[in-house]
Amino acid sequence: MKVNIKKLKEGAHLPTYGSEFAAGADLYACIEENIVIAPGETKMIPTGLAVEIPVGYAGLIYARSGLSVKQGLAPANKVGVVDADYRGEVMVALYNQSNEDKVVEPEMRIAQLVVAPYLACEFNEVEELNDSVRGDGGFGSTGTK
Repeated sequence: MKVNIKKLKEGAHLPTYGSEFAAGADLYACIEENIVIAPGETKMIPTGLAVEIPVGYAGLIYARSGLSVKQGLAPANKVGVVDADYRGEVMVALYNQSNEDKVVEPEMRIAQLVVAPYLACEFNEVEELNDSVRGDGGFGSTGTK
């Protein structure tokens, strides 16, 4: 699948895959100088890119595992969503979940983009729902093992 990408800023990097079978393509910080993110703070990090996600797909922005586990930097909204009709700059809201200042450097890999299909649903209001084995059992109701 080809996804059209437009560089909005000089120095922007196209997403890259880290390995042959990687699901997510790395997104890079398109900044001219370091950005410091204090503990518990969120900063919007530009990528310098706009994407044309195909209809029927969404661009899902996930944390890079190394950055989140080792550095404590991950998307504030856990998973960002780039809709097929959005044409603005892709931004990553990086949240510092550590106890110390963290630095985002120019051209640093800050998140990963997964392009995935989705189903648009028609929501049908009814008076009753069909019964199921689980019923209305909520969090932890299916066991802990």
